[in-house]
Amino acid sequence: MPKEKIIIFDTTLRDGEQAPGATMNLEEKLLIAKTLEKMGVDVIEAGFPAASNGDFAAVNQIAKLIKKSTICGLARAKKSDIERTAEAIKPAAKPRIHTFIATSPIHMKFKLKMDEKQVLEAIKESVTLARGLCPEVDWSPEDATRSEHSFLFKAIEVAIAAGATTINIPDTVGYTTPDEYFALISAIKNNVSNIDKAIISAHCHDDLGMAVANSLAAMRAGARQIECTINGIGERAGNAALEEIVMAIKTRGDFYGVETGVDTTMITRISKLVSSITGFAVQYNKAIVGANAFAHESGIHQDGILKNRETYEIMTPASVGLEKTSLVLGKLSGRAAFKDRLQQIGYDLSEEKLQETFAKFKDLADKKKEILDEDLISLVDDSLTNSKAGYQLVALDIKCGTFDEAKVNIEIKIDNHVGKTSFASKDGPVDAIFGAIKKLIPHEATLELYQVNAVTAGTDAQGTTTVRLKDNNKIFSANGSDTDVLVASALAYINCLEKLNNSKI
Repeated sequence: MPKEKIIIFDTTLRDGEQAPGATMNLEEKLLIAKTLEKMGVDVIEAGFPAASNGDFAAVNQIAKLIKKSTICGLARAKKSDIERTAEAIKPAAKPRIHTFIATSPIHMKFKLKMDEKQVLEAIKESVTLARGLCPEVDWSPEDATRSEHSFLFKAIEVAIAAGATTINIPDTVGYTTPDEYFALISAIKNNVSNIDKAIISAHCHDDLGMAVANSLAAMRAGARQIECTINGIGERAGNAALEEIVMAIKTRGDFYGVETGVDTTMITRISKLVSSITGFAVQYNKAIVGANAFAHESGIHQDGILKNRETYEIMTPASVGLEKTSLVLGKLSGRAAFKDRLQQIGYDLSEEKLQETFAKFKDLADKKKEILDEDLISLVDDSLTNSKAGYQLVALDIKCGTFDEAKVNIEIKIDNHVGKTSFASKDGPVDAIFGAIKKLIPHEATLELYQVNAVTAGTDAQGTTTVRLKDNNKIFSANGSDTDVLVASALAYINCLEKLNNSKI
């Protein structure tokens, strides 16, 4: 007997982007959308078209590009929002409007300044308008888990009667628990007279660390769509993590009795891609995609693994696309072998991009004896996300040590002009690098985060640095990768400044 399918609704490009510093440009959003489509995500929430012209353009371009996944745009319960969203998603093969209004007493009183009757009327008008413009309407009662049940049931009935095809129940502030959420979904099924005409969806935030557990509890109670993000990114503590939801369903199919259409072997790739684009490093002990997710140090565990991997591994690294195969290629290796390995790990590059990336691979092969898949993923994602860089590091010379202050000479290509300068600092080479860059690219932003991580093990490993800058209450993040962490630091800072300056255009 075939298993019921759970609809995976990814909101990395909308809710995930609301995480401070996770702002993405159009090219980066298109790359993530294409990867989500390729891995089989059912619905991609591409953005909030009414928020800005940039968000509208991104949703519109994604709607034109993506053919297999449903493309969804978010809209408040406002005529202008809904019409703007309908216009943005119009080119989509499978369009959807996601509209919402708050239903909890605290939100209605202090945010909306509306009573129950006014909210119900707003639901009817907004959903009716949305359904008239789009065949699929996803409706959310914001802060549902803190709403009065009797009013929530009434609001859902009105939304379905007006044409909503999916009813999403958001735990907007991460307040609920698995038992409570299970009971709420069950109560909705038992008390909303027309609930059989819509799909129930779960959208959980992770403020108390229960977003995934709550989502799975909702699924057990009858929800058939789960809203989630890659790496669990999102505002505050983030959202339910797609990779954890999908692998829980796959690994415990015996318990849940459902399935998804997601190609799990692409999980590692998209996790690294989103981390690279947003500058949000994945914690080492993160489930499924953390560096230690399949590492075993305890002697007892190692002994068990050597005898049978199933003693301490409930899933294989390969099942999430974490291949340990080494790509031993050097300067004499050909493009055919390089291209073949890229295709094996999920990349299908254009000839132009393949040539560009192959050249970078040769440069890396000069510095590293052994190239691992993680190196390739970092190399390719770096190339794809920084392909139209207006700022380029041309040269970097550093003198530092225990006897004198750090001194830096740097050259940066800014559009078509190469700027040169030098800078010295008693606070070390990184401070000197950032000071020199600031002389060539003046700005008033403050440094919020500087972080260094190794892509692989060994002293010749690529270092990935993350830089996060704050400018006028807006936060921007970017990464840089190189076997020299000081070069990687310069690249990350330059990439972050480019994001910052592009936001002002």
